[in-house]
Parts: sequence; C-alpha cells; structure tokens
Amino acid sequence: MRKSFVVILTLAYFLNGLSAQDLSGLYEKVSPAVVVIFTTEKDILTTANNQSKQVDQNGLGSGFMISDKHIITAAHVVKVPERLQVQFEDGEVIPAKVVSSYKSADIALLELFRPRFNPVTVELGNSDELKIGEQIFIVGSPYGLTSSLSSGYVSSFRRTNLGKNPFTTTEFIQTDAAINQGNSGGPMFNLKGEVVGIVSYITTQFGGFDGIGYASSSNLALKLLINNNMPWFGADMHSLSENEAKIFNLPQKHGLLVQRVSSSSIFGRMGVKGGNTEALINGKKLILGGDIILSFNDIKFHLDDSTLVELSEFAKNLTDNPKFEITVMRAGKVKTLQFKE
Repeated sequence: MRKSFVVILTLAYFLNGLSAQDLSGLYEKVSPAVVVIFTTEKDILTTANNQSKQVDQNGLGSGFMISDKHIITAAHVVKVPERLQVQFEDGEVIPAKVVSSYKSADIALLELFRPRFNPVTVELGNSDELKIGEQIFIVGSPYGLTSSLSSGYVSSFRRTNLGKNPFTTTEFIQTDAAINQGNSGGPMFNLKGEVVGIVSYITTQFGGFDGIGYASSSNLALKLLINNNMPWFGADMHSLSENEAKIFNLPQKHGLLVQRVSSSSIFGRMGVKGGNTEALINGKKLILGGDIILSFNDIKFHLDDSTLVELSEFAKNLTDNPKFEITVMRAGKVKTLQFKE
C-alpha cells in the first residue's frame, strides 16, 4: 500500500512538472507580443479650497500585438489620451493612436505611428469554446512589473445584451487568476497560446485582488474591433438620464455630457468642448461645463436600443463619408459643429 502511495505521489509530481514546463514554453512564445501602454491625459482636480484645476494624469496598462501596427487593449486604459506610447519587451517605444473603443465592453484597438519591425504577434482564439474549470494564464504589467505571468481557471461568464446595439453589449470571462493595477488590457491565454480574453477589472472589497477578476471575451473583440468600422470620436461622455436632462434644461429627454476631449481626436478637431468643474449629481462624480451633444446629423440622441443601433450604423458609415455635423448645447445655447476630413 505504501509503495502504491509513493508511486501515485511521484506520478502526480511528474505530471505537474510537465504542466509547469508546458506553461513556461507557452509563456516564452507569447510574452514578446505583450506590451506596456503609457498614457497622459488631461484631468480635473478639485483642490482643498474646493477649486477645480486641470492637471496631467499619467496612466499605465497592458496590451498585445495582433499585427505589425495594431494592438488590442482595454478601453479604460486609453480613455482620452493626449499622449499615448507603447513599449515593447526589448525596450523600444513607439507612439500610437486610438482607432476604435467601446466603453461598456472595455476593449480598444490602437494603431502604431510606424510598423514594428519583425513583430511577435498573437491570435484571437474562440472564447465560446471556453468551459468553466478550464485553465488559463494572463501576461501583463501589474504595478509596472513587465511581462509578469499569473495563472488560474475560468470561474464563470457574464453576458449582457448580446444584440445589435454595440454600445451596451458586454461579454466577460470570470477568473481567479491574479489581476492587479497595470494588468488591464493584457491578454488572457488558453493553453493553446491563443488570446481568449482582454483583462478588464476586478471585484474587490479593499482595493487589492480578492480572487475574482474579469476579461472581455476575444469573440466580442473580434466582432467589435476587427469586423467593424466604428471610429473613435475621442471624448469621455456621460449619457444623461431624463431626470438629469431636466437639470440641464435640455430641449429633449436625453443628451451626451462631454466631460473630457482628446485634442487630436475627431471631436477635438471639431472644437467640441470638455468640462472644467467637478460636481456630484445623483451620487455620480461628473465634470461639468462642457458641451452637451443633442444630435448627430439628424439623429437625436436618446437612450433606447433603436436610436443607439441607428447611431452605430451612422458611425460605421463615416469611413465612406467622413462629413457630418453634431448639434450641441453650449452655455445654454444650441450650436452646430461640423467635421470634414
């Protein structure tokens, strides 16, 4: 009996060794495709004497290369960057811009200002094939510690509104693999070395990792970022509810409150104004004083699926016809802004 027990323990140890060896090999293969993303954004800071001032805010995240010029990351890593740089495993740094971004799904596509020479890239796998209990691993830069690996298992799935409206569609993979600040936007791999998720957020009580983290699915990234043509407008916006719209005396039930704008983006070049004062409205911290968007061309903004689907179709068609206008409310007056490529 004792001999059999020793054999079982030895076999288990040997198998675990093989598993660790396989994971190490996979890591060496895919880690050069993982990048660090540095951002600088303009933000509003409320001082001790309750005054608001604009400051530069530096950010850090992760991402991964899918071609010699394109990188996928999390949308919250690159909200409204004034400066965006990508650092590779060998130390090379290349500036980049945001091509497309989806806030709810928390995914974004970046494009380098010049191609990466002889790049290591990774492929998007089929996240629909994942099963609860399947082993995965994550590579990223938690707290700036580049090319760090953590591993775990798929714990569950969180899917909402998988319909035609891309603005509220989400699909998250829950995992117990360690995720910390700086991991956001990094890849979640299956044991084939395919990307099945983009690291998004954690559920936490005290700010640290409590064993529950989420990654947006690779299939949703493929659908929205690769097989879609929606451009990035370059603003951090808050959808005003009907009650909030009344507070701002809007001439319609809903609007988009512009909080911050990236100067080089579509909205930045159109002259869309961001806010300058922090305020708490209905328990939400918002930046006030900026434009409120009422319509895109003749499409009035409303918080319903049919309008949001119509707006997504309008945005996708801009690649063929980049001329359009938006109607905004600025300082209580209605104004029209135009964009021409």
